[in-house]
Amino acid sequence: MPSRDDPPATAEDLLTDGTTAVIRPLRPADHDAVYELYAAGRSGDGRGPRFLGPGRRAPALAADRLCGPPRPGLLTLGAWVAADLVGEVDCETTGGRSDTARLALAVADSWRHHGVGTLLVKHLVEAARERGVREFEADTVAGNRAVHRLFSDLGLPVHHRGGQGGARLRVPLDEQDERDREAADRRGRAADVAGLAALLCPRSIAVVGASRRPGSVGRAVLLKIQEGAFTGDLRAVNPHADEIAGLPAHRSVADLPGAPDLAVLTVPPGAVPDAAEACGRAGARALVVVTAGLSPDEARGLVRACRRHGMRLVGPNSLGVAHTDPAVRLDAEFGGVVPLPGTAGIAVQSGGIGIALLERLARLGIGVSSFVSLGDKFDVSGDDLLRWWEEDGRTDLAVLHLDSFGNPRAFARTVRRVTRRLPVLTVDAGRSAAGRRGAAAHTAASATPAVTREELFRQAGITATHSIAELVEAAALLHAQPLPGPRGAVAVISNAGGIGILAADACAEAGLLLPELPAATAAALAVLLPGGASTVNPVDSTAAAHPEQIRACLDLLAREETVDALLVCLVPTALTTGDGPGTVRALLEGPARRRIPVAAVQVGQEPPVRYLACRGGLLPSYADPAAAARALAHARDRARRLAEPVAEATPPVADTPAARALAEAFLRTRPEGGLLDPNDTAGLLACYGIPHIPFRWAHGEQQAVLASRVLRQYGHGGRTVLKAYWPDQIHKGRVGAVRTGLADDAEVVAAHRQFTAQFGDRMDGVVVQPMAAPGLELLTGIVRDQVFGSLVVLGLRGTATGIPDDRSVRLTPLTEHDLTTMVADLRNSSLLLDPSGTQQADLGAVQHVLAGLSRMATDLPQVVEVDLDPLTARPDSLTGVDARIRLEPRHPYDPYRPRPGRPVAPGKH
Repeated sequence: MPSRDDPPATAEDLLTDGTTAVIRPLRPADHDAVYELYAAGRSGDGRGPRFLGPGRRAPALAADRLCGPPRPGLLTLGAWVAADLVGEVDCETTGGRSDTARLALAVADSWRHHGVGTLLVKHLVEAARERGVREFEADTVAGNRAVHRLFSDLGLPVHHRGGQGGARLRVPLDEQDERDREAADRRGRAADVAGLAALLCPRSIAVVGASRRPGSVGRAVLLKIQEGAFTGDLRAVNPHADEIAGLPAHRSVADLPGAPDLAVLTVPPGAVPDAAEACGRAGARALVVVTAGLSPDEARGLVRACRRHGMRLVGPNSLGVAHTDPAVRLDAEFGGVVPLPGTAGIAVQSGGIGIALLERLARLGIGVSSFVSLGDKFDVSGDDLLRWWEEDGRTDLAVLHLDSFGNPRAFARTVRRVTRRLPVLTVDAGRSAAGRRGAAAHTAASATPAVTREELFRQAGITATHSIAELVEAAALLHAQPLPGPRGAVAVISNAGGIGILAADACAEAGLLLPELPAATAAALAVLLPGGASTVNPVDSTAAAHPEQIRACLDLLAREETVDALLVCLVPTALTTGDGPGTVRALLEGPARRRIPVAAVQVGQEPPVRYLACRGGLLPSYADPAAAARALAHARDRARRLAEPVAEATPPVADTPAARALAEAFLRTRPEGGLLDPNDTAGLLACYGIPHIPFRWAHGEQQAVLASRVLRQYGHGGRTVLKAYWPDQIHKGRVGAVRTGLADDAEVVAAHRQFTAQFGDRMDGVVVQPMAAPGLELLTGIVRDQVFGSLVVLGLRGTATGIPDDRSVRLTPLTEHDLTTMVADLRNSSLLLDPSGTQQADLGAVQHVLAGLSRMATDLPQVVEVDLDPLTARPDSLTGVDARIRLEPRHPYDPYRPRPGRPVAPGKH
């Protein structure tokens, strides 16, 4: 954690048009650039977005002040696009107040209305918060609406008072509400989408490394772009050819007649950095690097070139990209399948998986809106593609197959929003314990392996499957049919009893319900079907049923309110037509979409999943009842998720400024991070209203005795507890650092002397607590997951249940719905009630603790672990008996930002 006078870190972010800007502190070497900015970079009317000082700060004075020797309390940031300084922002604490700073901003005229000022202030807010600044003050001319819009875009409130021709603004940095955060999020999404336009909607493409050699990657990419009828300009770059595939070949990127929006690099690894640099100098805005096997130095050179010139990067080791919009018709990849135009967005890391997905979906008839093989994912990530699909107006189904999803905090927030608009499917790779093994140190931290990734995916709204085949099964249903009701009650109808029974078993194994049909419905079915038919669920129409009879049954069951989905199982019969089995006519001549989803099973069909072209649309048909049941279960899970309330849980107490100040102060003294001491632990818990047992931190035997005398009156049975303490302590109980039930001074002295003998100079005092009254022992806390970010854990201790790992876990931020279901999802949640139904625990207090932990995780990205174990619950109280909190140095970027500033490769600027 930096001190107040440390300069902010260098980072990168996107302007509103998608241009990458480098944001870094100003240096003495920037003196001339700052001078030029102030001399020529502001509008002539003096109403540019500047807030501090007179209408025109003298250029020389500005450059001297901002680029001179370090000044206590002064923070500066410049925005650089390529080699040009396009804006600067600074703040300085004044008047003896370290929590308030005066703000100034200047933006070059040619870069106004590109979001430069918003980006600069955003990063300055983050740096200022780190250093304890809680409020900006700024001066502007009266009526300057751009000022208010700038802060609104960042989700920050503005308070102002007028003067003669001017206004003094006050901008609190800790007063963001959900509406403000959403405004900031929308701004970030717009910038991300604009940043991908050159990648997916280029007006011109250069294939660097295009080859005349048959079978080469460079030639394959060039030919696919040509064959795909790309609507823009296509250029080939090869120093050893005059013509390739009918196109004139250019000796170098510098020889191109114009700057390409997109460059596809298919050159050898050693040539990649120079090729990327040449593309940047030529004005390219995005790169797709197909080349694999880059060395660390080559990789760093590639990243430096992209950042230096503001280019977005897919790869290296990418199969390529495709975008099927008729206005673009981009197919710049070398897979063996031509992506069909459609509405499914696909992002993969593995090129082989990408080819398999394209093949399976093409066989099914599902086309793609865009396809991106991310490869080694140096820049563009799954987060970026989710935001693109959210805004592109074409994608209604997203498919991801990635090892990771970019920034976990950003991913969790983004995907929970996007999945409410369109289905997002993935293959849950790495489900084994070996793939999830981590360095968990204590009870809360060990919760992640106990919870399947599939469950965390479900909480995020993602449909997680176990294989590509299962993903395609689910996609077929979600793409063509409405969602079922959240109960997942299925009616099965078949023309052969055996297949109907198999389908019923498959539905039960998938967690679906097969309700008993109402008597009136069963009677109506009996009238429609031949004699001998069974009208229980599953319904057996018998092989004698004609297509018209089966279709009438489907119509009847689709109107039945107790049924959420229909599964129709068909086997060939002698009742055929020229179009195939007569029973299939029951589907082909009926509507493709009804009030509820319909799936068909035709045992042994090829391919295993296909569509039936019915009246008005498509109906998915499966070769196996189990596949159809799995697809319906995935659709049911999505329906349930969409039915859940989305209101974010609000804790009764949340002192965010105090919590941030405590975390920042700790990391200034412990820049490497570590466990909070007992006082800071209690202080941080108090910021969020999380109860903790009273204690005294005693240094020496006499202090321990005095503390015990004070606290004994609050202890159960008039007794106290002593706990030996030292920094970064783990598992006190396992090393014998706890003594309970101490009744008098003599026992306290004896316990202290035992600790001193056992731990010696390692010990930094003892923690004295009153003995907690017995109750139901819970555990709760926060744990950091590599994919999903911060999770909140609730569990019943094994000592209470006899069953280890009885825990429920939720993504942050928690919703009000999560507060209820976290308790209900415990396998032994009945222990919270005694046999008479009386609560053994104050459930409201438990929910307040969960809400407080969620808010802490949201406010403080520095928190990587919180462990409240045990949390003793009684009908009238809830007490934290022991607590550990671990912090690590992290830039406290706003968790609602969709894309935090990316670290820059060494040597940049």
